[in-house]
Amino acid sequence: MALVVAQEVPASSSMAVPHGPAGVGEARHRMRSQLRRGGVAESVIDDAVLILSELLSNACKHGRPLGDALSGDGDVLAAWRVDASGRLTVEVTDGGGPTRPAPATPSVTAHGGRGLNIITALADDWGVRDDARGEVTVWVVVHDDVHDPDAGHRRDDFATRVAAPAVSAISGLDFADAFESMD
Repeated sequence: MALVVAQEVPASSSMAVPHGPAGVGEARHRMRSQLRRGGVAESVIDDAVLILSELLSNACKHGRPLGDALSGDGDVLAAWRVDASGRLTVEVTDGGGPTRPAPATPSVTAHGGRGLNIITALADDWGVRDDARGEVTVWVVVHDDVHDPDAGHRRDDFATRVAAPAVSAISGLDFADAFESMD
């Protein structure tokens, strides 16, 4: 008879990540490994890892490192936890920046600006917390219950929530007008 021991997702995990792209891969790997060992559905893990990547990228692009380090030096803090009810929360804390995190409306050809829109589409909830030292924490509830049997199902409308609006929906833009002067 084999003895089966259930593994729990660690109550919490946090790590300092270099302010820049260098530590993102390590943070993603560590999160994936811990959540996998805890039995979290693979699609929830995929969402959590993507969200962590977006948060770290935003912290490095728009925020300062923690403490007194200059931009490009120092660390930001990545953390994730599964609470007793199964809620998976991911947080990234940086030293603050000149702007507050807010979803953008990038043009169709823009190379960036979609990160918080992707997070909004994937997550159950998210927000921003400021502290007295000027540090900014963006928190995301990836899923309210990772133990829910439906936790592993992707949302069917994800693509429509992050896609650019249809050209026909953009007021004042008439495709035919562009070719009128060519006659």
